[in-house]
Amino acid sequence: MFLDRQLTALQPVLNIPYVRRVRRNHGLEHATIHLLAARYPGLRIVGRSDARGFILIGDLPTEQVEEQVNRALARMRNGEHQLAIHPNCGTNLVTIALIGAILTFTLMLGSEREPFFTRLSRIPLIALGIMGAVIFGQPLGMRLQQHVSTLGNPADLEIRSITRRRHGRLILHRVETWSN
Repeated sequence: MFLDRQLTALQPVLNIPYVRRVRRNHGLEHATIHLLAARYPGLRIVGRSDARGFILIGDLPTEQVEEQVNRALARMRNGEHQLAIHPNCGTNLVTIALIGAILTFTLMLGSEREPFFTRLSRIPLIALGIMGAVIFGQPLGMRLQQHVSTLGNPADLEIRSITRRRHGRLILHRVETWSN
């Protein structure tokens, strides 16, 4: 399959230590969010990962963040690698947006020479293209998470510290990690 060849070609880049650390932290971020969401139904939380760890933005008790981060890491080490995949990941949103933009651009090719009202007749096609992007973008985004933007196997990932701070009305928890 085309995508499988592309993913194989990406492996040297995905295994650069810096990239691998970001992917591991992204996976642990998702796993933590899964566990926090199970504990707090309706939870509104945002995460952002980097090579040194991740930030969780949401009003949560620090003790719960610590407990769920440690539980998430333990569960991932025990083989629950699917915890690294999350349906609300930015990878999914970017994938959907990119497919929608490509389809819209393609459907509008040549329209600049058409009268305005003729261009309007393309709106149903564009809506159909965007619906297709939403339908096919989510599963593709999940696959990209699994193979590109996260790592479900934490390997030697360690939690170094978890700190809480307030930024205006926002509460942030910084999870510092280490790995090779």
